[in-house]
Amino acid sequence: MPQKKNFKPVVACAVVAFLLASFPILGNETSIDFDASASIDWRRGEISAQTSFSLAQAGLRLPSGRLMGEDILQRAWPRLFRPYLLSIRVDSSSTLADLVERGDLSLQALDSISRAARKTPPSLSPDMSRMIGRYAVSIEEISALLITHGRAAEPLRPLVPVPALDYTGIIIIADRSLPVRGREGSALVQPSLFPRIWDTNMNLIYDRNMTEPPPLGSSARIVRYAAPENIFRPTPSGLEGDLAALAGPRPLRVFAREVFGAYPTDPVIDHSDALRILSNDNNRRLLREGRVVLVLSAEMVIK
Repeated sequence: MPQKKNFKPVVACAVVAFLLASFPILGNETSIDFDASASIDWRRGEISAQTSFSLAQAGLRLPSGRLMGEDILQRAWPRLFRPYLLSIRVDSSSTLADLVERGDLSLQALDSISRAARKTPPSLSPDMSRMIGRYAVSIEEISALLITHGRAAEPLRPLVPVPALDYTGIIIIADRSLPVRGREGSALVQPSLFPRIWDTNMNLIYDRNMTEPPPLGSSARIVRYAAPENIFRPTPSGLEGDLAALAGPRPLRVFAREVFGAYPTDPVIDHSDALRILSNDNNRRLLREGRVVLVLSAEMVIK
């Protein structure tokens, strides 16, 4: 009696061969020419990004190739977004790329930030020729990777304190081109994850280590950025929304006199203004709680 033949291996091989023929780029999405773009809104604390690729170039046809196209985007997204993350300025001397090069931060940690991005379901372009992915990444997620201190450092107390009112927040206005400390020329202050604040005697007034480490799930930003129009609203404090909640009804407003750093990210305020902050325990608390707003040129806060 002749034995029955097992056709399962034959069928499986046929399916694999069909998939390889239909999707020649499976596992090799690096051969695809992706388009990728990103912009940072420092006011909202968010990076918006978009990636896309040609379905025809990838050898995909609709409707059968749609799921494969979405999978390609998902796998390629961290690699495509990595250059934008690496270019972000950490402070006046470093970018994220510098930290990776020094071994202070791993690419795997950055890729984990990318994978945790808020994603819009992939869509097709109007002419159905491209697969498009859209993403949003929180700046706070990046900042949280780099805050490692256990308790807030105390800024130096003035030897001769001055009388100072109790304020509810600190607003530093630096929206115009300022002289660059120690160099010729002037520059607009640029945003970074962890700007420092100096006074005109070059005393350090504020940096990331002077803030209380954020509890899990709370903000890891040590400053909030705003454009000039955000601080002149029709309210008693001139603020609305999140800024009003952060800086309160009686914020101290001071003007930056200079900017400092290899990257011009650090505002320099007048020594007398620094004394108004440091002479008062309530106002020093504002630094620990990160109740600081930096007002920059509109072209700097959205890039």
